[in-house]
Amino acid sequence: MFNLEIIFSDPHLLVVNKPAGLLAVPGRGADKADCVHTRLRESFADALVVHRLDQATSGLMVFARTPVVQKELGKSFAAQRVSKTYLAVVNGQVGLTQDWQRIDKPIGADWPRRPKQKIDEAGKPSVTLWRSLGAGEESMTSVLALKPLSGRTHQLRVHLMSIGLPIVGDSLYAEVQPAGPLEPAGECNSRMLLHASQLEFEHPVTSETLEFVSCPEFLNPRFLEMQFS
Repeated sequence: MFNLEIIFSDPHLLVVNKPAGLLAVPGRGADKADCVHTRLRESFADALVVHRLDQATSGLMVFARTPVVQKELGKSFAAQRVSKTYLAVVNGQVGLTQDWQRIDKPIGADWPRRPKQKIDEAGKPSVTLWRSLGAGEESMTSVLALKPLSGRTHQLRVHLMSIGLPIVGDSLYAEVQPAGPLEPAGECNSRMLLHASQLEFEHPVTSETLEFVSCPEFLNPRFLEMQFS
């Protein structure tokens, strides 16, 4: 059973913590009706989708409660006025880095192997910033902070695979690997270790700067403190 945590609510918007394995919005077919949006509407009938996370990804999502707020938040995401940071455990050892590294590679659909995506010179421009928060001493894994500057399907997964650092547990782009650098609990080993850990944006109605931070269950909170302190 998935637990849907409400992080923030006011008359204009909602912020929730999506569990891994739960769809963000309904898919095709009755078996894909259960999702964050459907569950949220049980308590907030006015909830409207603003953006999405992959089913395998956990973390922060924002929903609007009016069409006007939905439109304004959509504009903020499109104009990159929303700060988004993800945390991931990847296969490969990368020492602690202070500066952000840049992946600037276009992404397109890998049609013969849908729903997979691929690096494609004819694809859409896609940019990801990343830096390492440290590598495991015994395991061949590292913890990365990631900032997508575009919103392509599977962008973080494809970009990291393209530089030889696939995300642990990614069933599409990497083989499932055992424990990361902090030895996450056994139930974490069957999921993709990617979490939307930070959202910051201007409230469309009050103009207040809102920031939300969430630590994934597969990491020690100290990694979160290193990133957002």
